Amino acid sequence: MPLRIYNTLSQKKEIFKPRQGKKINLFVCGPTTYDLSHLGHARTYIVFDMIVRYLRKSGYNVFYLQNITDIDDKILKRAKEQHVHWRNLSRKFENKYLKDMKSLNITSCNKYAPATKHIKQIISQVKRLLKLGFAYQIEDGIYYNIKKFKDYGKLSRRTALQAEDAVSRIDEAKQKKNKGDFCLWKKSKPGEPYWASPWFLGRPGWHIEDTAITEKYFGPQYDIHGGARDLIFPHHEAEIAQMEAISGKSPLVKYWLHTGFLTVKGKKMAKSLGNFITIKDFLKRNPNRLLRFFVIKTHYRSPIDYNEKSILQTKEESERIAEFVEKIKRISRSIKQDSNEVKKLISETQKEFEKAMEDDFNTPNAMAVIFKLVNRGNILISEGKIGSNNAKEILTLLDKIEEILGIGLTKTHQKIALNDKVKLKDLIELREKYRQQKDWKLADEIRKKVAQMGYQIEDTKEGPKITNCR
Repeated sequence: MPLRIYNTLSQKKEIFKPRQGKKINLFVCGPTTYDLSHLGHARTYIVFDMIVRYLRKSGYNVFYLQNITDIDDKILKRAKEQHVHWRNLSRKFENKYLKDMKSLNITSCNKYAPATKHIKQIISQVKRLLKLGFAYQIEDGIYYNIKKFKDYGKLSRRTALQAEDAVSRIDEAKQKKNKGDFCLWKKSKPGEPYWASPWFLGRPGWHIEDTAITEKYFGPQYDIHGGARDLIFPHHEAEIAQMEAISGKSPLVKYWLHTGFLTVKGKKMAKSLGNFITIKDFLKRNPNRLLRFFVIKTHYRSPIDYNEKSILQTKEESERIAEFVEKIKRISRSIKQDSNEVKKLISETQKEFEKAMEDDFNTPNAMAVIFKLVNRGNILISEGKIGSNNAKEILTLLDKIEEILGIGLTKTHQKIALNDKVKLKDLIELREKYRQQKDWKLADEIRKKVAQMGYQIEDTKEGPKITNCR
């Protein structure tokens, strides 16, 4: 069965055919580096990490490119508020973003491209848009005239007239020809950073950096563009208008993929709403595999509502798989007789997993396949029908799936070394860590060990109180 993916441009599932054989150029909009990234951002980047892993495992040669918006009005505003240099602020949060990606086991991106390292390419695109008549100069900058591009709105299904009520970021110049026109090159105000240009000292607009970067690495057309669905309009619409106007070639991107929102109580998680949880804060309380599991068990185009109940449910599901894997690992070291029934289960699992992924990366179905293996596998274990070779084959299959999903399927989850050499103080600190993570099972194991050592733990508002019972 061929891979089928949902294309936002056509609004239907299409059989996936890269432009050049097995080679895929894929671009995803990166962060604006003025603050820490939150779980809404993590959702998009986890999804595309999983997609790229799957494509590579399927034999495709994927070049995954991401931009870094390291100059922007938001960055300048935050730097001014904190009385720091804008570049220092931007680099600080760029480094934190990259650290977050590493913490989430996001390993698939080939290139992170900061906007300020592509000023030459940005100016080149603005020059060409002016020459072709798609852009015009006014007092505060150079703007794109959306009414000059006849296909404007084809991604979002909006006309240029319908775009009049939506302006990207801070593009409220009174001299604009159309309200929906967006800035390509901003004239720098006193005290703001600037770069020399043929027109005036200035800095790039938001939309132009993406097409300048993708043109440099991919040329005028490429295979996949990804991002969160709130970027469809006006950001991705602007990218299409810019690059297709310059090149005269359509489409800029063959397949557009967009992730659904991660919401909190039904509202999009966003810095502007103040309802966000940073990746860093989440990982202080939880292992990275839990966030990846939470994201991947929902289809990438569907919304996810974040709440503690759903996180606890995800944790329980993760532990169910971990318990099964530990049983299988023990069997793999035994010499029990193998079963054809198990071989059939392994074959069916692999086929059903591949079928789910080929259907627009349907990870909910893929996870259902894994739990089917766990449930049936537990029954076969109880009946003594899984031998050591069977167990090794199951672990090999789960290893292959883990290379795509990255949710810790076959990794041994952290265990407590409950031996006589463990210090009481270390045990108490470790127990508090697990209590904060709401990992009650491991916390109870520590309590039992502490009791064996002759001490009793009483949990109080001030922290754990230790009583010597001997």
